[in-house]
Amino acid sequence: MWPLPTGAKRPSNRAAMASRPTCCAPWRRRANCYGWPVDYAFGPVAIVNTPSQDWVSFWRDNRLMCFMSYLPVDLARRIEAASARLSDIIPGQPKPSLLHGDLWDGNILAGQGGVTLIDPACYYGDGAVDIAMLNLFDRPENAFYETYGYRPDTQSLAVYGLWPALVHVRLFGAGYLGLADSLLKRLGC
Repeated sequence: MWPLPTGAKRPSNRAAMASRPTCCAPWRRRANCYGWPVDYAFGPVAIVNTPSQDWVSFWRDNRLMCFMSYLPVDLARRIEAASARLSDIIPGQPKPSLLHGDLWDGNILAGQGGVTLIDPACYYGDGAVDIAMLNLFDRPENAFYETYGYRPDTQSLAVYGLWPALVHVRLFGAGYLGLADSLLKRLGC
């Protein structure tokens, strides 16, 4: 077990992380598909990572449509409508990036020794997914994007934020339906 850095303010955590060569999308490895060799779970919620050659199919099948039976009918229909438009919103073949998979402020620790990312749920996919997670409950400051050198468009952030919103609906209940609703509205669904 290693001691982890503690005590830094969260905005500085994000800024320090963005300046590292191992931040988000630049974790690129040689991968020829999207997904991961094993599945995960966030508590009782299965996270399917079956490798796929097509990013849109991977995201649709393993991150959105898999929640349909757990959602109110009206929300499920809107998820279905958003899923039908995915190829117009996200890239079909982005360069596979090694994603943290659960990147939010609580999983970024920074101290004098540097930045440590904890509690990963890794898989290969579009690097914008991790940025969307950072944007879900908070907004990284402009310095983060200036250092990182990339800011995903609003529609990508909404599509990629929809998955963790649906996970939160499953884990914590109807209190997160409003988050899913607001993301779907950004997508025009």
